[in-house]
Amino acid sequence: MSKGNDRQFHRLLEFIGSEMDFESGFYNDAYLDRRITARMRRTDTETYREYKRLLERDDGEREQLLDSLSINVTGFFRNPEAWEHLRPVLRDLTAENRRVRLWSAPSADGREPYSAAMLALDDPEVDDSRIEITGTDINADILREARRGTYETSQTTDIAEELAPLDDYSEYVEEDGNTFRVRDNVTDMVTFQQHDLIRGDPKRDFDLVFCRNLLIYIDTEYKVPIFETIRGSLREGGYLMIGMTETLPTECRDAFEPVDKQHRIYRRV
Repeated sequence: MSKGNDRQFHRLLEFIGSEMDFESGFYNDAYLDRRITARMRRTDTETYREYKRLLERDDGEREQLLDSLSINVTGFFRNPEAWEHLRPVLRDLTAENRRVRLWSAPSADGREPYSAAMLALDDPEVDDSRIEITGTDINADILREARRGTYETSQTTDIAEELAPLDDYSEYVEEDGNTFRVRDNVTDMVTFQQHDLIRGDPKRDFDLVFCRNLLIYIDTEYKVPIFETIRGSLREGGYLMIGMTETLPTECRDAFEPVDKQHRIYRRV
């Protein structure tokens, strides 16, 4: 990026922060630039300066950009082999004869927490009656989508393929053409709340936290606060699962011991 473009880009980020109440400083520039330039292509604007002018006059485009900047790349059973290695964790947790609390953060459109519910329901060695799942996200619009629990197969999303790790997903999802609706036995296990993982307070007494595929977008200096929030939200001995391409920050490694390092499953020390 040239110096002139770099100045325009950061002026655009300043506008997004001050006028649109989006904390761009939490995210790395490469991620922000990808999402912004995608919107620029959609709106036929060629420079950051032009796009800033568009945002100044077009409330609809502001909403579109905020939706694009929200991290909502997800899927049912993303990285299926990692989910398979989560089974023994759920079995051990529910064998302890108590309520077991799971947290998906961020939960995006709900497919991750619903996957956890389906995995519990599908495994005869997991006592699903003990499990309650909370999904949180900063984006109120995507939380509404999550609560609906309805998903469409499209050119870029094959819902049936995503559900393939289950022998018979019809027990958990009602299929009507290209539309898939999560059944009540799954949705009853999951509740959704709005929460800011970066600036929000820790939650309490969770047994397992999913924080998958968020850290790759976050600027380095904000990763440690996220892990401090997660650690404060886990009970002693609770589990953490991160994305397959992610690593724990060096400053946090003493707080977590690997349970299955290959599949990014850790336990709070």
